[in-house]
Order: sequence, then structure tokens, then C-alpha cells
Amino acid sequence: MTKRHGYALLAAIVAVVVVISAAIYVGVAADDGEEKPLVGGGTPHNSAAPASVGTWVGAWSASPSGAEPGTEANGMAGRSVRNVVHVGVGGTAARITLSNLYGQQPLSITHASVAVAAAANNPAAAAGTMRRLTFRGSPSVIVPAGQQVVSDAVRLLVPHDTDVLVTTYSPTPSGPVTIHPQARQISYTAEGDLTEDVTGTAYTGQTPYWRYVTALDVLSNESDGTVVVIGDSLTDGSTSSVGENRRWTDVLADRLRDNSDGPRYSVVNQGISGNRVLGSGLGRPAENPSGLIRFNRDVLGRTNVRAVVVALGVNDILRTPQQTDANKITAGLRELKRLAHARGLRVIGATLMPFQGHRGYRPHLEDTRQAVNAQIRAGKVYDAYVDFDKALRDPYNPRRLRSDYDSGDHLHPSDKGYKRMAEVFDLNDLKGSVPAEL
Repeated sequence: MTKRHGYALLAAIVAVVVVISAAIYVGVAADDGEEKPLVGGGTPHNSAAPASVGTWVGAWSASPSGAEPGTEANGMAGRSVRNVVHVGVGGTAARITLSNLYGQQPLSITHASVAVAAAANNPAAAAGTMRRLTFRGSPSVIVPAGQQVVSDAVRLLVPHDTDVLVTTYSPTPSGPVTIHPQARQISYTAEGDLTEDVTGTAYTGQTPYWRYVTALDVLSNESDGTVVVIGDSLTDGSTSSVGENRRWTDVLADRLRDNSDGPRYSVVNQGISGNRVLGSGLGRPAENPSGLIRFNRDVLGRTNVRAVVVALGVNDILRTPQQTDANKITAGLRELKRLAHARGLRVIGATLMPFQGHRGYRPHLEDTRQAVNAQIRAGKVYDAYVDFDKALRDPYNPRRLRSDYDSGDHLHPSDKGYKRMAEVFDLNDLKGSVPAEL
């Protein structure tokens, strides 16, 4: 071999090493929430949107909280389930999470799809948006009892502030069905496998639940991360107008998207009606699991989390067995903060709003609420706080909600009250992080 050929061979070897090193670097760098290629290996069915770079963020989510009554034996066998979910942030690709948390047997999904809705609160798909979902390249998946699965990503242009249709079909009995019961959104069912039907005309069954689906992520150029809000019915949006997305978290998502000075974050709602910090419901797994039990799954397990908002505590005071020791409630809230800090996440908490006039009100329970709020305002619980109590209480009787912010049950806000909650939230509190605790 001549010297010239030797130099040429050396140069070629160096070039190969550089290419391999670059590939390894890209593979490692993609683990920070930014996604370059689509995962899953297969070509998305009827995919029209171009490949894109961006950041994977949570566009929508709902916590699984129980088993649907009457589905113990057959589940949704032989029916297509079309969930309508509303996304606050857009993207160029999507993936979903399906849960069989409360199932007692494996859930067989043989066909699943995602599409942009043709109109709000409608089971019809917009033209050209229907996509078949796969799971590790296969169109079918078995979800073991008590577990969840994440689909492969599909290329799909998802506009922000729009409804998305997530449809599943299971041919065999598998129950009970895992649900989120207080959706404040109507979803649909049809007989037979009509997973990729775009017209929606056969979807005549209606339900106020979200079934199986617990998250929808998008590959977004609009957002750099996700804010997760864990709460109770006040976050779940009980008493807000059905199908109009007037929960306070919906308004917060709009504010973050429209405010150029705020952080570029999406918002996902992990509220469960009746949820408590300390206590859980019955069953194995427990229905309506406490904030402490579900925090790792429902908050830390979400996609690319950058900040956490906690709005819990009222039900610990109101629901039997009533917790009247404010220190026990705040100790639980501080434990949630500790769990978030272990991941380097900043935690913003909410003061507890008044409920005089509600059937569960008692003067000694008001004392507990005030004691919890005093610790929150003194900076002894969270990194920062939003004062929902001050924003919505009646200035002439601070034990009650202001009348125009009251839905009428003296506990849950009206649409105007939910809007006010989002308006008083300081977006700057979401900025920054804390050192991760080892």
C-alpha cells in the first residue's frame, strides 16, 4: 500500500467514526423530549402531513378514576368507542395512551384510529385526517389488566384549540371498562368495527364518559413542555358547560398560548371529581385514588412535564371521614411537592375556596380550610401559590363564593368563576425549576 492510499484509508475510517458518533449523539439527544423521527417503524395509514421536528408535549389528558357500571362482563365488545377530546395545543404528529387500569382481564384492541373532528362536539372526521394507529408496528394490541399502552406516533396536522376523535374497537368481552366519568364532553359509540368511518352517522350511542383513552400527545412547535394540573372536581370542571371547554385549565391553556411573555407550555388536566390528598375510594385498584397514590402516574408520568399545579384539599375536609387537622392535609400537600422536587419540577398550589351554603358546610370545617390557607399563604407548602379563595369569595362574606362566580351549589364555580380562576393565575410562576433532589 502506498502512503497516499494509506492516508485515503485513514480519512475514510475517520469519516465513518464521525458519522457513527453523530448518530449516537442524535439518539441520545432525542431523549430530552424533542423527537426527530416518528416511532413505530410502520408507515402511518393515509398519512398526508410531512415529517417534522418539534417537542412532544401533552395536548390532552384525563385521569382514569374507576370502572364503568354495567360493563363488568362484556366491556365494550363488538362496539366502536369514539372519544371526543379537546386539545389546547397543536402539532404535526400524535400518539395516544390507552388504559385498562380497572379491567379484570386483558383488553384486546384490534383496531384504533385518531382524526381531527369535522366540527366541535361531532363524531364526524375532518376530510383527510383519519389515521390508523399502530402499536409497535401492529394494528392490534393486548392491554393487560391494570396496565396501559402507548401507540406509535402518526403524522397528523392537529390544529390547536380543536376536538380530536380517538376511536377503538374491541371484538371480545373484556371488562370492566376503565373510564373518566366527569368528562363534561359527549363521546360516541357505534355497533361493529367502524373505527375508520369518517361520516360519524353510525355513532348514535352517546356517553358522558371518556373510555380507555387517558392521554393524547402531539409533536409540537407551539410548546416547549407540559404543565400538569392535579386536582378535584374544581379542576375536573364539574358544573362547567358541557362541550364548551370552560374548565379553568382550558382558559389557562388559552392564556399560555396567546401570551408571548409567558412560558410556551401546554396544559393537561388531571382533575378527578371528589379527589382527596390523603384518602382513596374502595376497590383494588382503588377507585378515585388519592393525590398521593396517583401522583407518580398522573403527574410525573405525563409527557415532558415542566411544572406542576396542585389544587387539592377541599374534599379531605368535606368528605367522610372528614379531616379536620389542617397539619395533616398540608403535610400531604408538602409530600406532593417533595415528589415533584425530586424531578426538579416547580410546584404552584392553590388556596382552598369557600363553601358556606353547601350541604356539607360546618363552622369547624371552615376553621380547617382557613388554617390550610394560612399555611399556603405563609409559603410553608408550595414554591408559589395562586389565591383562588381571594379571587372568588364574596367580599361581604368571605366564607361564601361570590354569587356570580357560584354555579348554585355553593361549592363549584360557574363558567364565569372558572374563567376568573385562570385569569388570576400568574403565568410567571410557571417559569424556572428547582434543583432535583437525589
